[in-house]
Amino acid sequence: MPNFSRRNVVQAAALVPFQAINSSAQNSAIKVGVIGAGNRGAFTGSLIAKDPRVKVTAICDVVPEALAAAKKRIGNPEAKEYKDFREVLASDVDAVMISTPVYLHPEHFEAAVKSGKHIYMEKPAGVDVAGCKRVMRAADSASRKQNITFGFQQRYGGVYVKAKQFLESGAIGKIREVHGEFLKFALKGDEPALPIPRNEKEKLEQWKLWRATFGEVIVETYVHNLDAINWFLGAHPLKAIGTGGRTVEKRGDLLDHLSVTYDYPDKVQMTFVGSQMTPKYFRSNRERYIGDNGFVETAREYWTYNTGGGPVTEKAGHEITIDALANFVNNVTSGKPENVGVRAAESTLTSILGQMAIDKKREVTWDEMMRSA
Repeated sequence: MPNFSRRNVVQAAALVPFQAINSSAQNSAIKVGVIGAGNRGAFTGSLIAKDPRVKVTAICDVVPEALAAAKKRIGNPEAKEYKDFREVLASDVDAVMISTPVYLHPEHFEAAVKSGKHIYMEKPAGVDVAGCKRVMRAADSASRKQNITFGFQQRYGGVYVKAKQFLESGAIGKIREVHGEFLKFALKGDEPALPIPRNEKEKLEQWKLWRATFGEVIVETYVHNLDAINWFLGAHPLKAIGTGGRTVEKRGDLLDHLSVTYDYPDKVQMTFVGSQMTPKYFRSNRERYIGDNGFVETAREYWTYNTGGGPVTEKAGHEITIDALANFVNNVTSGKPENVGVRAAESTLTSILGQMAIDKKREVTWDEMMRSA
């Protein structure tokens, strides 16, 4: 196993926090606009603002309280405030970070592509097949000078990058099976049920509770795991079959647990299990790749391998979102952009395939899903 000795595998992750990055003068910084100033937008905005190569100059949200809170968290009191995302796209920002509700992603992504700005878009691509196809078309139409990154942080996280390289070295042999799981506490079950939103204000307030605005939980949340698995296997699945239900959830129309089995090329099956109702003290979010000579396990906080000599684990040195944002800035400053729009849509469609299999209570193929819209 060249380059993967026990000594070097437990060293620090490949990428470093923003504070360690050298930069040019602040007046040459990339001007970034944050569109969607909720929890995620404020978080990623505050992280990228720590990069000395970046200056967050615009923040946009339709909720005044969220706008004020995000501006404070990001730490630039001079940042311009907007309520209309189109005004941000028409401004002098160089790049936008889009963290709006999922049902708005295709529209906002399409507009951002047309604006010519560099784009960091939160996952997933959309809530349905039609939305994902819209994102694919927009991504294909983008200028080759535009950098288009989606918030699938595993693709850039140092621990994941090393695990991928280790797997590709052949150290665990041929992959025979894959398992993924995301089990977490998200609800107790005593949350009060709410009526279907009657207007746009209620729709925005409740967007995380309804499939039409959030996407099923496998689409909005578990898509991280499925994207990582697609990446490691180098393909999207051919078909899926699954089941799920609502054991304690009383709000909205989302499932609180599910299980899907996907068939990938080369006779590789992957099982994925997700739950939103574990006890508060229990959480498990990981992927396992089992070969004929060992296994690799990946997670946001670490990666582990074992080829017979006992497990070896490396911990991440920091939150891997930092790695994804650093990569985004590197692409922009180096003039070597990436465009992952189609790939991001395919990972979202992998989630939608699982959702369709659960809904239809039968096996669903990739081709059938793609013909559905």
